[in-house]
Amino acid sequence: MFKNFFASITHNVISLIGTALALASLVLILSLFTMQQFGFEGGPYLGILTYLVLPMIFAFGLILIPIGAVLWRRKVSRMPGGEATQMLPVFDLNVPHTRRWLLVFLGATMVNIIILASATYKGVEVMESVEFCGLACHSVMEPEHTAHARSPHSRVACADCHIGPGADWFVKSKLDGAWQLVSVALDLYPRPIPTPLHDLRPARDTCEQCHWPTKFVGDKLRVIKHYEEDESNTELTTALLLRVGGASGSESSGIHWHVDPGMEIRYRSDETREEIYEVEYTNADGELTHYADRRAPEEGGVWRTMDCVDCHNRPSHIYKPAASEIDRVINEGLIDRSLPFVKREGLRIIDAEYPSHEEARVVISAELQKFYAENYPEIAAEKAEAIEAAAVALGDVYAVNVFPQMNVWWDTYPNHIGHEQSPGCERCHAKKMRTSEREEISNDCDTCHVLLAEEDENPHILEILQSE
Repeated sequence: MFKNFFASITHNVISLIGTALALASLVLILSLFTMQQFGFEGGPYLGILTYLVLPMIFAFGLILIPIGAVLWRRKVSRMPGGEATQMLPVFDLNVPHTRRWLLVFLGATMVNIIILASATYKGVEVMESVEFCGLACHSVMEPEHTAHARSPHSRVACADCHIGPGADWFVKSKLDGAWQLVSVALDLYPRPIPTPLHDLRPARDTCEQCHWPTKFVGDKLRVIKHYEEDESNTELTTALLLRVGGASGSESSGIHWHVDPGMEIRYRSDETREEIYEVEYTNADGELTHYADRRAPEEGGVWRTMDCVDCHNRPSHIYKPAASEIDRVINEGLIDRSLPFVKREGLRIIDAEYPSHEEARVVISAELQKFYAENYPEIAAEKAEAIEAAAVALGDVYAVNVFPQMNVWWDTYPNHIGHEQSPGCERCHAKKMRTSEREEISNDCDTCHVLLAEEDENPHILEILQSE
């Protein structure tokens, strides 16, 4: 029996191919796994090859082996004198030799199952890694991966927010990913990637795994440094007391009042969620209040129940305006504030289109040096290193916010937090949104924050706070 079985493997080309594929992929899996255990790093593609591609080839090879064996036995049965050859082998467990070979066969099967189960487990781990999501399709996800790496959620894996717990959303995401793979392979994806994601899992299943609305946060002081575009780059300070709020006892207050568990807010908007047409608010007693913009279209749009990402729409992929990014690097000391007009000139230079990051860095450096050489030759000679350091910082700012290959510009992805980069809060909190009795949604700024100082050179309130 086993002689015929091995003959079927060696005499049939399909079984031979299956055996070769299984053995070759097994050797490669074990070799690459060993290399990784000794610290070899091959990027995201090594994990994809080791735990996704090669295990599929291994399984495919194992499937081909019995198919070829059956085809060979069928061929033998049709030969003269082969009529007694049955399609499938017969195992007579009364024969000791057969029992020994059957144990060997079952042992090999268990080894194969363990190999495939281990590879599947590691494959899932690879598919949920940040490297897989952000680097495997480098040009497509480079903007999102770069923004994620410098965000408050940089240590949170992509899958924790985009998939969350549970097998059902994992399967759904991988089915969606199959089309994304085709789009990348055939260059069918849009540039830039459109937002928002309409099939994103509700925030209550993801964000609230860590952030929950029943936690009372209270007020939070925020101090913002801003620099004028004058010769001395005058430093101005804005101090805000953010009324973050949250649920405390039976009531909610502050900004997080919007996600109180005892009420619901729904709204109708366009596909981008930038234009909101009408709002429905249901309080804890079930009373519904309807607000609408009289100029909005009566039909169309998308209805949605409000949750975290309606305000925090860029929680992990934040692109900042050019001016605020320059303010940041000046405040961090990466740009020498004593350089005349460095804020104004830096903004002028980086607020331009370049075909690549590399060319942007070259032009930024040349333009900045040219400005000081023509207008401040003494400073250009004395502070050549500071000017070059400023050019490097401006190039870094450009490289983490603008991605020419994906048509991502400074304002491509508006941030709904606040109302500086986009209408944000004012999408709903505006005089245009009224009930039939002309009652407006409150647009009182003190609901969300108290302005303690606004672009002051020496805010007195900070002196008081620092002295206490």
